[in-house]
Order: sequence, then C-alpha cells, then structure tokens
Amino acid sequence: MIPSSTEGRWDARLWAALAVLCAVVFLDALDVSMVGVALPSIQADLGLSTSALQWVVSGYVLGYGGLLLLGGRTADLLGRRRVFLVALAVFAVASLLGGVVDDGTLLIAARFVKGISAAFTAPAALSIITTTFAEGPARNRALSIFTASGASGFSLGLVISGLLTELGWRWTFLMPVPVAIIALVAALKFVPDHREERAAGGYDLIGAVTITASMLLLVYAVVEAPEVGWGSAQTVLSLLAAAALLAVFVVAERKVRHPLVRLGILRSGPIVRANLGLVILFGSYVGFQFVAMQYFQNFLHWSALETALAFLPAGLLVAVTSTKMGGLADRFGTARLIVIGSAALAAGYAFFLRLDADPSLAALVIPGMVLLGIAFALSFPSLNIQATNGVADDEQGLASGLLNTSGQVGGAVVLAIVTAVLTSSTGADPLAGFRAAIAVSAALGLLGLGIALTGLRGARTAAAVEEEKVLEAV
Repeated sequence: MIPSSTEGRWDARLWAALAVLCAVVFLDALDVSMVGVALPSIQADLGLSTSALQWVVSGYVLGYGGLLLLGGRTADLLGRRRVFLVALAVFAVASLLGGVVDDGTLLIAARFVKGISAAFTAPAALSIITTTFAEGPARNRALSIFTASGASGFSLGLVISGLLTELGWRWTFLMPVPVAIIALVAALKFVPDHREERAAGGYDLIGAVTITASMLLLVYAVVEAPEVGWGSAQTVLSLLAAAALLAVFVVAERKVRHPLVRLGILRSGPIVRANLGLVILFGSYVGFQFVAMQYFQNFLHWSALETALAFLPAGLLVAVTSTKMGGLADRFGTARLIVIGSAALAAGYAFFLRLDADPSLAALVIPGMVLLGIAFALSFPSLNIQATNGVADDEQGLASGLLNTSGQVGGAVVLAIVTAVLTSSTGADPLAGFRAAIAVSAALGLLGLGIALTGLRGARTAAAVEEEKVLEAV
C-alpha cells in the first residue's frame, strides 16, 4: 500500500494515478455506448447489412465479455501495471484503425481487438485501485470516483456520440486516441507497480482455455440468436457447448494446483449479490437503451443529437453525484445504497412503460431518466465496493474480472432477449412492442430489488453478530 492512501489527504502523485485510471475506465465505458448513435451513418458509408452492422457493437462485447476473467487473473500473475500499460497501448492502436478503415470487416475486427484490450485494462485498473488504497474509507472514496468515471462514460457516451456524429462517424473512433496516448504516458510515470504483491503460483492453462471459450461461445450465441433464431441449431449447439466447457472449467478448477478462479470466492454472499446486481443493473440498462434508441429515432424521428440529449439528465446526475458515494457507503453501508438504487432503477423503467406517440418531457422522459441516473449513481459504486471488500490483494484482479464479466455477459444476454421481444411484439402496434421490451428491463429491476433486500437482511445479521462478539468480549 502507498502510505498516503490511508491518510485523510492524498498527495499529488496519488491523485495523478487515480486520474489516469479514471480516464481509462471512462474510455472503456464510453466505447460501449458511444458507437450506438453512429450506427446509421456507418451503415450508409460502408454499405453494411443489418446483420453485419450489429457486429460493430457485438464484436466489442464479444472480445470484452469473453476475456475478462482471463484479463483479471493475468493482471494478478504478470503484474497489474504491466498488463494495464500493454492493453492501453493496444486500445489506442485499435481505436486509430477503427477510425481510418474503409471496410466493414476490418472495422468489426478493430472493434473486437478493442474489446479484448478493454478486457485487460478494466480489471487491471480496478485491482490497481483496490491494492493501492487500503480497505475502508480510503478505498471507498477512490472506488466511488473510479466508478463515477465509468458510469459517466457509459451514460454520456450517447451524448458525446450525438455531437461527434454530426461531424462524421469516424470521430467517434478517433476521439479516444489522443486521450489514450496521454493516459499511457501519464501511467508510465504515476501508476504504481506493486511487484511484491503479484500472485504466486503457475498458470492454469486448462482453466484459461475452457472459461474463455465458454464465455466467447455464450456471448456469440446470445448475440446471434435474434438473427438466426433461439431454436436454431447454431444457437442450441453454441449454448450446449458453452455449458459443457463451463462444466469442464468447474471440474478443472477443483483439481488444479493453481486455479484461474478460486471457486471459494463465490461462497461470499456479498460478492455473489454484487455480481448478480451488476448483471441486472448493466443488462437491464443496455436493453432499455437499445429500445429507447429505436423509440426516439425510428418512431418519434428525433435526430441523433436530440436522442442523445434525452439521456443527458441521467449522465449528468451520475457524473455529479457518484463521487460522493464513498462517503455514503462508509456511513450507511453498501447494502442500503444498493436497495435504494434498485428501487430507483425499477421505478425509472416503470415510468417509460407509459410511453406514447407524443411523450411529455416533463412528465415522462426527464423523471424517468433522473430515476435511472439515481440508480446508477447509488448502485454502481456500491456494487464495486461490495464486490472487492474482504478480498486478498493477490485476488483483486480475479474479483474485478468476475464483476466486469457479470456486467458484460448480462448486457449481451439481456440485449438479445429484449431484441427478440421487440421484434416479435412490434407488429401493427409499435408502441406495444416498445412497452413489452421495456417490461423486460422493469421485471429485471424488480428482481434486482428482491436480491438487494436479501443483502440488507444479511447486513443486519452480520451487524448483530459483530455486536454480540463485542458484548461477549466486554
């Protein structure tokens, strides 16, 4: 640990390291959402079919979601700073290539490589945070700032993309390049290298191959399912193969000497709830965002910029308030914040179930977006804190990889389900299709609230046990 990380005031070097890590997670999150508004322009310019166009988004998700666990464990084994720097350099190169190519296949390939690089930068950055700042108020404060950057990047991605698309879709790919280069140079100077805290042991080749292949097949299956059909041989065989590889992975992890994923980490109720919470938070919002884009642009015929501005209240709220969540987590605990955030998430989706052909900004769009902003501001930092608390330093990359994998796989699965519901329900009544698709996100929001409430009971039980121990000691 850096000594100053435990003090009330952090020195300039520590702030600089945190700023670099926040800039990179902002870019990672930005890239997930920013390409959405630019898709029509990309399709027209490169002559892509609809099925090929979806891979501009899905290629990134496939690389990101499929390799996150491997990325997190690699950071633990090879050194978090080294993995972070190499992956950030690859991200910058892939961004540049994506902005200059004139072929759809090359663009999709560049997006896939960017997803792979993000699968290594995201868990490495988060584990650098959790090993640099001592568990407690210092770490909670750092994580609240870090997660605010990620949530802001995701929330503001549409807004920034709307502005850049007016200049040309290539700017959505080129804009991150100078930011990534500046962050890389700054990281060389400011990001600490805890060589002594690298995980001991060898490499779990079987585990790495089976879990990576399983995640890749799972994401591929759910991304392709709306196009080829959920009952098609391709989808069924891909899902069966993913399940078989996952089973092989679990058996291998129980027998190998140095497992890629220590399965015992999943015995922690708070860690499991945090991962399930991010599946629901990120998955439901990705699905909602896709439906809202169709509703605003294709049904209401709003421009890309008008659509982006509709999401601005949520983005601004997250950017302004998320940095305060560390202090709130110290005072009230993550379980309470997650419950409130989950309730706001379900309520926000419920607002949009009332959408019609002439929506009111004051009565529908703004209140709904504000509630979703509150949900992200409260839940996202709290889930990150809860998922890494109590985890040893040599497994922080693993914990970070698990959490990020949960979010990405959740996003891919829910988006595929929402797309299928929207396609099958639209028919002669597009509004009914939009409501049915948003109902999926609303139902997930209620499920997330139920899971969060079990965590609240668990927190009260733990508090009672600690109080009893104190009384017995006295």
